[in-house]
Amino acid sequence: MSVGRFLRVGTGLLTLTLLLVGCGSDDANQPVDVAGGVPVGAVLALTGNANVYGQDQKIGLELALKQRNGSGGINGRPLKLALEDSGSDEPGANAAFTLQINRGVLALVGPTLSQQAFSADPIAQRRGVPVVAPSNTATGIPEIGFFISRVSAPSSVIAPMAIAQALKIQPGLKRAAVFYAQDDAYSTAETTIFQKALKEKGLEPATVQRTQLNDQDFQNQISAALREKPDLIVLSLQAVDGGNLIRQLRELGYRGLIVAGNGMNTPNIYPICQKYCDGLLIAQAYSPELDTPANTAFLKAFQAAKGGAMPPQLTAQAYTALQVIGEALVRLDQRQPLAGAPLAAARKQLMEEILAGTYATPLGEIRFTPEGEVIQSQFFVAQVRMDPGGRSGRFALLK
Repeated sequence: MSVGRFLRVGTGLLTLTLLLVGCGSDDANQPVDVAGGVPVGAVLALTGNANVYGQDQKIGLELALKQRNGSGGINGRPLKLALEDSGSDEPGANAAFTLQINRGVLALVGPTLSQQAFSADPIAQRRGVPVVAPSNTATGIPEIGFFISRVSAPSSVIAPMAIAQALKIQPGLKRAAVFYAQDDAYSTAETTIFQKALKEKGLEPATVQRTQLNDQDFQNQISAALREKPDLIVLSLQAVDGGNLIRQLRELGYRGLIVAGNGMNTPNIYPICQKYCDGLLIAQAYSPELDTPANTAFLKAFQAAKGGAMPPQLTAQAYTALQVIGEALVRLDQRQPLAGAPLAAARKQLMEEILAGTYATPLGEIRFTPEGEVIQSQFFVAQVRMDPGGRSGRFALLK
């Protein structure tokens, strides 16, 4: 028996409906239950250090849900989104994935962090549940298995663009100092890419400084780096530790260029590094300035909800992840009705449909490789421009 009830998570723009479909794991014999809507789940880091990302993503899911259901849902049935908070660690993601799968969702959006994905995605792979990752950029995510895909371009594509832009701004760069969190899968994967890009540009790192995700005081690492007299700093860190490190770098006298990776690709860094965020270079897979019908519609919806603000990349990617699942569900249901179909078979067919599609999204047109890697053609590099008060700013697109 299924029971539907309304659940408000945090202070979201929409009320998300939590569909309880039982807690068994016999997916092969369980039918798809669409009585209360077509069930899809999401697992985001809404608490803990990574909540600065999860809150951005939650807005994107809410907007995509509103758009899909305002356009007829899944062939007349509403898309039903169940949202779970994973916290910012792997056990939380594992538990949330398992809970969502046992509810009978057809697909999952999430988790927020690559570190969580390497732990939770194998659960979905074993259970045969499609996953569309909105923000997992580490090397090896789609390779987890057939049911794992992502709309977040990998660091190997994005990160080198920021190094190239730094050299364009300051062609005489000679010495780079690298920082990364050695206990984070995203950071360790991205720093390898950054260091390779530096070497290819003739900028062998003068020093590589290791940090931990929960570090707050970076004086020892910064002092060691500054002794090497770098004229470029390259960071592969999350938003909180990265923002604190940037602030401390500037306070200790560093005045050169700083390149940051995808972990700092959120306006939620502004209150952390404040005025010291100014000038930060970040390569991006999304720009609000992209002039396409899909992005124009997304931008209009976001600004109506957020008082004219510009949407960050993580919001656009989360929107895209749910958009992809919604469009694939429409096509699948038209070809073979979902109602009452065997759940395991429907999940497999949905994954095949996701991989076969081409999607006009806020990120531009995307599609997937057979392995679930996103194919995207448009990327950008932005530089942070802080307002005079030092508490807010924007990502200014560089040409």
